[in-house]
Order: sequence, then structure tokens, then C-alpha cells
Amino acid sequence: MLRLWWTRLFPMESASVNSSDLKQRLLAILAADAVGYSRLMAIDDRGTVAALDAARAVFRSRIEAGHGRVIDMAGDSVLAVFETAAGAVTAAIAVQQQLGASTGGVPQDRRMLFRIGIHMGDVIEKADGTVYGDGVNIASRLCAVAEAGGIVVSDAVHGAVRDRIVASFVDQGEQPMKNIAHLVHAFQLKPAEPAPASPRSNGPALRLPDRPSLAVLPFTNMSGDPEQEYFADGITEDIITDCSKISGLFVIARNSTFTFKKQNVDIKDVGAKLGVRHVLEGSVRRHGMRVRINVQLIDAESGGHVWADRYDRDLEDIFLVQDEVTRKIVETLEVRLTGNEEARRHDRGKVNVEAYDYLIRAKSCILHFTEPALVETREMLERALAIEPELALAYAYLAIARGVEYANAWNGRTADDLEENLAIARKACELDPAEPLSYHAMSNALMWLRRLDEAERAARKSVALDPNSAQSHGTLGIILDFSGRHEESIESLAKALRLDPEFSLWRHAQGRAQFALGHDAEAEVSFKRRLIQMPGSDVTRAYLASLYGHAGRLDEAARIWRELMALNPGYTIELTLRVLPYTSPAPLERFVTGLRKAGLVP
Repeated sequence: MLRLWWTRLFPMESASVNSSDLKQRLLAILAADAVGYSRLMAIDDRGTVAALDAARAVFRSRIEAGHGRVIDMAGDSVLAVFETAAGAVTAAIAVQQQLGASTGGVPQDRRMLFRIGIHMGDVIEKADGTVYGDGVNIASRLCAVAEAGGIVVSDAVHGAVRDRIVASFVDQGEQPMKNIAHLVHAFQLKPAEPAPASPRSNGPALRLPDRPSLAVLPFTNMSGDPEQEYFADGITEDIITDCSKISGLFVIARNSTFTFKKQNVDIKDVGAKLGVRHVLEGSVRRHGMRVRINVQLIDAESGGHVWADRYDRDLEDIFLVQDEVTRKIVETLEVRLTGNEEARRHDRGKVNVEAYDYLIRAKSCILHFTEPALVETREMLERALAIEPELALAYAYLAIARGVEYANAWNGRTADDLEENLAIARKACELDPAEPLSYHAMSNALMWLRRLDEAERAARKSVALDPNSAQSHGTLGIILDFSGRHEESIESLAKALRLDPEFSLWRHAQGRAQFALGHDAEAEVSFKRRLIQMPGSDVTRAYLASLYGHAGRLDEAARIWRELMALNPGYTIELTLRVLPYTSPAPLERFVTGLRKAGLVP
């Protein structure tokens, strides 16, 4: 399918382009395509399309995690650019490892495998972000000579990363390439074999809770428009949130259930993996100002259907549909509501469709966790507030987004912005004192201001309003860690991990608290499990390097530090030391001491 790029990137006829809109840049270019796509379509067209969608999601996630940018996903191909060769190579390795793991149970002749080629060279970039030139051509030709599931890089990339990536390279010699005037020296990349996982790394099997338990899988977008994916995700998240506020239910968080997105899953496996008795799945079809939602509740032990229904409504009645679905789940599972929960059960009325749309777009953007995505998140929330100035959730998410920017030093956000952040979170609490996310935003804002006692009170209020909120339990655990109450922190983070076992941030926070206590063996397991879930984390690698320094494992410390620098050459420990609001200097002093013992910092 590489031929599709030529027609899109080099059309036979093109409109005139102002030369001032073009700029020449040195970029790393990643090109990929599926092996045997036409054959797979002939065998099973629906299954192949689903597998392609799932693979695209993996590519997009790993490319963004490596600070890259997707240029095109035409047909069965992928084209992306990166500022650094190391970023491109790291993303490619992560993609191939994740795709390889996901196809392990698929028959060999039905596996969707990709070839990846990477080149570092000059490209011409238009104002709209599209790229042209020999750099693109060479990357795509390298892709064509890669083996199924493999990665081939040019000499330029090999020279840039060979001492910075834990991998071996097999010299393929100089390769003639169609429409390229010169030979290209190619290298086959062979990632290092991962270290054997600790016997404890997968954790014990999750027991069923002592109350009705539920996981809500991502609803399928049936609108016929991929751009409406965010809307189906938003409906799913809202139902998860509504259910999680009921103390008599145990509800798995969004981050963990969305790991099953666009996968053909066995409901029994979902129940076993997440430790729940029931699973809700459904679909959303949006057409104009109408929406159709199909839902079905399934017993995860037997696989049998418990209840199913369909809702055809005007879009402005979407809250009413969500309320009905939640009410039906409560009735079906015979959940007893508390007095406060009964009092909170009221119809929320009609929604302002435009403001709601901006809100769920913002919620989708923030999950990308990149600097540009946070800009877009804030823009969407500000538009929602311009339409509906008393939308508490928009204020809450705005405060959270700004806090993420501060913690990562993104978009110029500094400590000078923190008081304004707190004012935004307070506004959310004033507008809706019964909304847990408002107090979650408040706890974050106070935490970054180092007002940890107040932050703890806000976090506990959020937990009281939403006992199934993994983010509230997790944030409470982080605040307790910063307060020096590391054992309590680990307990709270364990609750967050039970509710959201696939969310890697809680693993890192857990490891950090264990590290502060000197429980290094446990901390190492936590940090390694975090890297399995989020291979692109720089700060987790920094903590692992420090841990190895304390243990005298200097070669391992150097290796993990090389990986960190390949992922983020601009990383410095100063940001970590400046941002983390510990009341005692001891945990951060231990962090720095370990890096010094490893010879990684002065």
C-alpha cells in the first residue's frame, strides 16, 4: 500500500504553493505498512479491518509517547516524523513489541504484522504539516526491505542511536532502492531481549469484590464516521462515572477498561483480568441531533446476557439516557443505595449539545498526554465555558489540565500560575459541591502549591463523593507520600490499582513511596511494571537508575539512563526536584544520592 503515499505526497497536479509556506527540516521519518493486507482481507475482511484499526491505535499511541507526529495513515500504511532518531526508533520498538504481544494467540496465517523503515534526512514541510522529499522516499523504501514484524534503519539513524539504544544492528549492506539515485546503507534492528519478569510482576489473581462489580467496555462507534470516536468514548466515560458514584457498586476505571478498545474480547477473560462479575458493553450511533445507544449487561462468569436495551433519543437528552442506564444497572444488580445517593438521584434535564461536545472532546484530548494536546484541551474547555459559563466539569478539567502542564513544564506553565489554578478549581466546587471531580481538581491544585493538609482534605472529600474513583484514591496516595506518610500512601495507591489495574501512574507513585521507605526490591518491581505499561516514561527510568546506583548495579544504571536520554534528551533531574512537593528533603536526597553513586550526575 506504499503507492498510496506517492499520490498523496506527490500528486500529478497540485495547486501553486507559496514558497514562504515551505520550510526545510531535518527529521527522523518512520514509514510502516502491513504485510499481506490484501490476502488477509480476502480471508476475513471484517476481522482484518478491526485488526488494522487496533494496530493504528497502537502506532498513534506509541508515536505520540515518543514525541512524534503522525502525518498519514492511508490504507494499511503509517507515516510519522520525529525530532530525533532515538524517538523514532524507541517508538518503533514499542510498536512492534506491543503488536507482537497482541497477536500471540492469533493463527500464524491470520496475524497482521508490520514492516517499519526509519531514515533521518531533510524533508520539505508545508504549513499544514505534510512532508515531502527524499527523506520520505528512503524511509518507505527501507520499510519495503524489512521483514515481517521487523525494523530496518538507514546508516544515518544507525549512527545516531547505536550507542543510545539497547539493541543490536545487523548490517544489510548498501541497498539499491527504486527511484533513489544513490545506494542506501541499511541495518536491521534487533531489540534486546527483555529481562525475565519477576515472578511477582504480574501480581496475584484479582479476587471478586464483596459487592456487585462492573466493568464498562468502550462503546463501539457505529456512526460510520471515525471522527465520532470521541463521542462514543465520552458516552462510555460518563456511564462509568455515574456508576462509580454508587458506593454499593465496585466499578473499574476508564483507563483499564479502555485497554480493550477495538479488540475482539472474550467477556469471561475481561472479567477474570479485571476481577469483576459483570461487564457492560454497547454501541453509539450519532446522526445529526439524534443518538441511538444499545447496551447489554453480561455475566462475566457464564458469558450469558443479563439485560439489554436500546435508547433512541434527541442528543439534548443524553444525560437522561445515561441516568436510565445507571438506574437499570442498580435495579438489575439489586444494589442498595445510601440516603445521600437516593437524594442525588434526580434527572439532570437537557444538555447544551454544543457545550457537551466541547467537553467530551477536551476529555479525549487530555488523555493523549502531550504538550500540544494540552493546548487543545484548554481551548475546548474554554469554548465550552463560553457557551455554558456554569459548567462545573469544564472548570474542573481546566484546573487539572493546567496542573499537568505545570508538572511537566509544558506550554510555559510555571509556579506563578498555581494560584490561578486553585481559583479555577474552587470555582468548580462552588458551582457543583456534589461533583467529585471538582474536589479532585482542588486536591491537585493544593498539592502543587505544597498545601498538603488542605490537599488531603479535598482528596478525601472526592473519595467520599465517588468511592470508586481510582484517580481520587491515587491522588490521595500521592499526597500522603509527599507528606511523608509512605505506608499510608501505599495502601491508598493499592486501592487505586485495584480499581484501575492498567493505569501506570499509580505504579510509579507506588514505587516512589516504596523507594522512599528503602523497600528497593518492591520498588524495582513497581517501576518495571510501570515501564511494561508505559515504555516511554523518562522519570521512572530515572528512579530505576537511582535504585540501581544504591544497589551497586552500575551497568544496569548506565543502561537504563541511556534509554532515558534516548527517549528525552532534554531530561534533567532539576525539574523532578523542583516540582515534587515533599515536606521532607529525605526522599529526594535519596533519589539524587543513588544517581551520584551510579556516576550519572555530579
